Parts: sequence; C-alpha cells; structure tokens
Amino acid sequence: MRIFERFRGILHEGEIDKRVQFLIEGLFALRKAKFQGYPAVRPELDLVEQEDQLTHEVSLLDEIDPEIALDIFKPDPQFPENENRYEELKKQILDADADSDDEDDEESEDEEEEEQMKIKDETETNLINLRRTIYLTIMSSVDFEEAGHKLLKIKLEPGQEMELCIMLLECCSQERTYLRYYGLLGQRFCMINKVYQENFETCFVQQYSMIHRLETNKLRNVAKFFAHLLGTDALPWHVLAYIRLTEEDTTSSSRIFIKILFQELSEHLGIRLLNERLSDPGMQDSFESIFPRDNPKNTRFSINFFTSIGLGGITENLREYLKNMPRLIMQQQKAVPGSDSESGSSSSDSEGSGSESGSSSSESSDSESEDRRKKKRRRN
Repeated sequence: MRIFERFRGILHEGEIDKRVQFLIEGLFALRKAKFQGYPAVRPELDLVEQEDQLTHEVSLLDEIDPEIALDIFKPDPQFPENENRYEELKKQILDADADSDDEDDEESEDEEEEEQMKIKDETETNLINLRRTIYLTIMSSVDFEEAGHKLLKIKLEPGQEMELCIMLLECCSQERTYLRYYGLLGQRFCMINKVYQENFETCFVQQYSMIHRLETNKLRNVAKFFAHLLGTDALPWHVLAYIRLTEEDTTSSSRIFIKILFQELSEHLGIRLLNERLSDPGMQDSFESIFPRDNPKNTRFSINFFTSIGLGGITENLREYLKNMPRLIMQQQKAVPGSDSESGSSSSDSEGSGSESGSSSSESSDSESEDRRKKKRRRN
C-alpha cells in the first residue's frame, strides 16, 4: 500500500520521463483490475497446500534480526544421522514423483497425438481476426489512453507487434484529415516497449519506399504521423538516413512527403531547435543524405528545395559549404603530391629537347656554309 502511495506521489510531482509515467499508470491499471492475469504464484510453482502455507507480513520499518550467525560455517555434530534422514525423505518424495511422472508421460503422449491431429490454418484466419480486433479497438476508443490500455490487453504472439503498428498506420492514413489521436497512440507504444519503436522504424522505411503508391491525402497523414513521432523523440532521428534528397533519387510524391514532414517538425519544434537538431555533430552521418555534399548540383538542389518550402534557415551550413566549395577543391588539388613537379619536369624536358634540336640545326647550317666557301676558292 505504501509503495503505491509513493508511486502516486511520483506521478503528481511530474518530474519523470514519459516512458516511466506510462509504466506507473499501467501498474495502477493492473492493480485496479486486481492483477488479473498476473497470479502471485505461478501454477507450476504452487506446490504447497493452502492449509500448510505460512504467510509473514514484514514491514520496512520493523527491526529485523539479520541472523548474522548463519553466515559462519559450523560443522554439524550429527551429520551422519541427518544425512540418513535426508536420504529416506528423498526416497519417499522420488517414489511419489515416479508414479506422477508415469502419468505425466501418458498425458504428454496424448497431447502430442492431439497436436498431430490439429489442422493447420493456411488461410491466415487468425491473423485476419487479430487485425479486425485491433481495428475495432482503435476506432471505438474515446481517447488514445483508453485505446492504448485496451490494445495492451490483446495477447500478441511473438512477432505480431508489427501487425499492431501496421494497423495503426493504416487507420491513420484512411482518415480525411490527420488526427493527433494516432500520433499520441503511436508515441505511447514507442515509449512503452522498444519493440514497437523498431517496428515503426521499419514501417517508416517501407512507407517511404512505396510513397509513390499513396494518394495525396494518405501521404499527408502518414507524413504528419511520423513527424509527430520524430518531434516527440518517440522515433530515433537516424531513420532520416533512408531519405536521399536529390533530383534523381526523389519523385513528386517523395518530395511532398519530405516537405510535409519537415514543415510539421518546424511547427512542432520551431526553426531554431530544428536547426540545432540537424546540426548535431553526432548525427551528421544520418543527415548527410538530406544535405548532400558530394557534388555542387545535389547541394544546390537541397538548398533550393528547403528554401522553396519556407525552411531555408536550416540550410545555412550547406550554403556556407557551397560558397567555400571552389576554394576547397583548389586546396584538394594542391594537396595532391607530385602534380606540380611532374608538370615542371615535363616542361623542362621539352625545353631541353628543343635546345638540343636547335643546337643540331645550327651545327648543320655551319657545315653547309664552310662547303660553299671552299667551292668558291677552288673556282677562283
């Protein structure tokens, strides 16, 4: 009782994370339902009869004897007698267990035969029923808290959490206008269990890869849904690495999706905080595909895109990089070793060859002039 009072006090103080708040609220809901589905003792561990059980109530404020003497080893003077008594008791228990084991073996064989006789469902009827249950629960709830509480009561098999995420996203996309109800519900599941967070990240990748198949209305609702998850940190920002903002890698549908996504983020966070998030040094690897710096064409396209949708303020770093790009290219070219020396040596070699050819031509002209002089002397 005191523990729950303390939990209630923590909730009223309001100095805890949303995830912890949801967990405490879920604990109070289980208490209100008298812990149905959560027995104090599991059936396989309930081995003591009710009349033989002894319960003890211990308060945290009571003085309890720690019995420190038990921490010290003391030899048992009657060890052989106690060991014999233990062996006799062990035989009695094991003999009784042997009979029960035979009965258990028979029951297990019957269960195996029944499992072999079961008809396998290849029509996915169970999956369809699960989706119908999730859909009706989402659509019939008054608010996201009621919907989250009801959906958590649905017993999901391992791996079926993705079905809940897909149905939530599908219901959101079918609405005429975006309802914040779906974003709050998705945020709640991401905060409660990391499995849902990973599944929504997978949904983001799948939706973006098939964004050209969605109508404009569905596209807008999906973009606003994921913008809510990103703005509340329910979804990690490294999912933006799946978006590559270039003229070749985007279509008209994907550009509309990116536009609505970032406009919603700017409205939720503000342009200053959004710029700080996108300028985080530890996340630059994830944002490199949105603000490409591989060549000037892609860089200009990204700058022009965000400027056209009214978010030119988040491209300040990219503009500065584009402005200094010629100087950086010159520095990189100068940093290449041996480029200047090779060109200089090649030019000197060409000059040397030219001088050699000039000297040879001059020598040949001198020899011709001497021959002419000799001929003239002979004639004279």
